[in-house]
Amino acid sequence: MTTFESLLDEVKSCTLCSDKLPHGVRPVLQIHPEARILIAGQAPGRVVHETGVPFDDASGNRLREWMGLSRDEFYNPELVAILPMGFCYPGTGKSGDLPPRPECEPAWRKQLLAYLPNLKLTLVLGKYAQGYHFEKTHASLTELVKSWQTYWPDKVPLPHPSPRNNIWLSKNPWFEAELLPPLRQTIASIITERNGI
Repeated sequence: MTTFESLLDEVKSCTLCSDKLPHGVRPVLQIHPEARILIAGQAPGRVVHETGVPFDDASGNRLREWMGLSRDEFYNPELVAILPMGFCYPGTGKSGDLPPRPECEPAWRKQLLAYLPNLKLTLVLGKYAQGYHFEKTHASLTELVKSWQTYWPDKVPLPHPSPRNNIWLSKNPWFEAELLPPLRQTIASIITERNGI
């Protein structure tokens, strides 16, 4: 067994937060050392907790549309790694899901990222992931996403694709008009390069 496989087994059997998770432990992630695209998200939601499949919900449908990927492409770990800030469903609070548990990041995140040497693009979804992957120089998520060209093409800050963000999307039409076309084009180029076409 390789070191990577050992680490992944450890992560999938992690019980660090077992006493703090109201719905129990079920780490959900997708990773392979050959991955070219990293999705750095928040934490699994209730539906994903039940299925064990990352982004197997309405958020995932929108994210795949934003990326221009089929389900088969999205769930190919040699193309797409999915590494949320918290690997288990944190439960629900008054205004939606609770924040990701903080234990995953120091325990696992750097170790796992070290096994992704082939990344060409990192998509960073939502404020918790953005707080980790970007310097805290922006007043709001909107400001950070508007500055996407500053980080292009290595990292792209995105709003969370949750249906809860429909109002944000309707207030910010520039996002779909200006950011998504070059994002899809870049992802298509990464796939072409990977396939040697």
